[in-house]
Amino acid sequence: MKISQFTNETIASFNHQSDMLLQILIKIQYQYSFIPQKSITQLSKKLFLTESNVLAVIGFYSFLHKEARGHYDLRVSNNITDQMLGSLELVELLCDKLAVQLATPRKDKRVTLDTTSCTGMSDQGSAMLVNGLPIVELNKKRIKTICQLIESGTPVNQWPKDFFHIKNNIQRRDILLNDRSDNSEAIRVFLKQGDKKLLKQIEFSNLRGRGGGGFKTGFKWRLCKQTIAKQRYVICNADEGEPGTFKDRVLLTTLPDKIIEGMTLCAGIINEDFTDHSVSGLIYLRGEYQYLRESLEQVLQKRRDAGLLGKDILGKKGFDFDIKIHLGAGAYICGEESALIESLEGKRGIPRNRPPFPVNEGYKNQPTVVNNVETFINAALITIHGADWFEKIGTEQSSGSKLLSISGDCAKPGIYEYPFGTSIKQILNDCGALNTQAVQVSGPAGSTIPAKDFDRCIAFEDIPTGGSFMIFNQQRNLLDMVKNFSAFFVDESCGFCTPCRVGSSLLKQLIDRVHQQSVSNYDLNEIKRISHLMRDTSHCGLGSSASNSVMDTLKYFPKLYQQQLKLTDDEPVFDLQAVLQQARQLTGNDNV
Repeated sequence: MKISQFTNETIASFNHQSDMLLQILIKIQYQYSFIPQKSITQLSKKLFLTESNVLAVIGFYSFLHKEARGHYDLRVSNNITDQMLGSLELVELLCDKLAVQLATPRKDKRVTLDTTSCTGMSDQGSAMLVNGLPIVELNKKRIKTICQLIESGTPVNQWPKDFFHIKNNIQRRDILLNDRSDNSEAIRVFLKQGDKKLLKQIEFSNLRGRGGGGFKTGFKWRLCKQTIAKQRYVICNADEGEPGTFKDRVLLTTLPDKIIEGMTLCAGIINEDFTDHSVSGLIYLRGEYQYLRESLEQVLQKRRDAGLLGKDILGKKGFDFDIKIHLGAGAYICGEESALIESLEGKRGIPRNRPPFPVNEGYKNQPTVVNNVETFINAALITIHGADWFEKIGTEQSSGSKLLSISGDCAKPGIYEYPFGTSIKQILNDCGALNTQAVQVSGPAGSTIPAKDFDRCIAFEDIPTGGSFMIFNQQRNLLDMVKNFSAFFVDESCGFCTPCRVGSSLLKQLIDRVHQQSVSNYDLNEIKRISHLMRDTSHCGLGSSASNSVMDTLKYFPKLYQQQLKLTDDEPVFDLQAVLQQARQLTGNDNV
């Protein structure tokens, strides 16, 4: 099919809506491996956008490209735990066998090799994506076979099926993963008890958001319910882009009905009057999980057929609610709820100024609830079993259980569910971690926990977590972790604010020089100064948390940095004036 015809048909399939720009671009990208200029021109005309608008969106998302990627688009996970499993060596092998340079399409336009921050497969790395499909447990033998398949032109759907076998690796179950309730039970309880009573149950349960922020779920739902509007939205944040996190992948695979049921429950609770108001649902699925979309669409359709989605749910007149799936395209920042909403509206995922908050003005400026996958499941379980049942589990301030994505130096990586209040020491014992030096909780934006603090607990009042739990034994150099994270934040900064955009780059340069043993005490103080500046002045949480691993390791592992010093005095190793003199010579301007 010609580019112009495919583009026109794709635009038409999304009803010529400009807020569907990102979804249209994703579909074109998958069709051609890039966004042709013809498509950009057509999109501009048909959607009444400037070409610069379209190009800005393409440039923002790492999975969209203006240059053809070829028949095979390879993306190897660059997460630190994948590197610990040898991913860097495997990338070198791929480059050698395929005769390619990283991030550069091969001259024959057959293949492009690139890296991505995390594929959501840290429990079975090293991992990669091939045309969006995950391949795990990579080794030299598999890499050689993959190269042979590419060179022979074998379509990806004809590759060995065992390459694409993804394990759930559920190692420990508790109240959520052990639940066997019927997939309509929460909705039936809602229809029997009503919105007001069940909203109080959610509030009394003390359920807090499981994405890491810990905002009280019932309070969020009440705020949205109280905002006057004819249209409201329920959004499931399935964009778990935090490196080292993969719990949502497992929940989307094993408990999709319960996620959708939780969203439907929320829709019923926040709807003031079934006859006069409308609530719609959206699932924002991270680009790395696009292979899950088909199975999720099937679940949605089965629920429609069973009367659990759509019009007059379970016979309740006016109880109308349905869900659409939107794909992300490789932007970590879109895990932040306001950036996610911007992305859903087809724009770059730049976090919004707040207030107003999404519960008052969210998607399409209407009241919107945004919760993550795990939170919606918990809400459904509370509806079925009651607030008292839920509140008895965990701690006084952190009710219920938490799913952890455990990877790194342990015998049994995978998904572990624990009541809040469980110590890090207990978790390490259970997963077979020996001689542990540190644990990184909540990914690059989280906390580095040293061995002396392993008696501390997973809880909002102690060590909060979105779910990532990366383990490093005594043989690891934690500076490798810090270097990986600093590069990650440079890549993922949306570029909106100067403290994050410039600060993250400066930190990366300084950390690289620490690795090269080319720093002084002055430079270490500069790291601290820049970190504090980023924390205090960045526009959103990405910038304010980007220096966490640097500051934590400086605090708990100062010898790591001291042994890298080239100079022990307070003179900078980095010669700013020498760099400026080069600029003066190049520009012929002595004022530089």
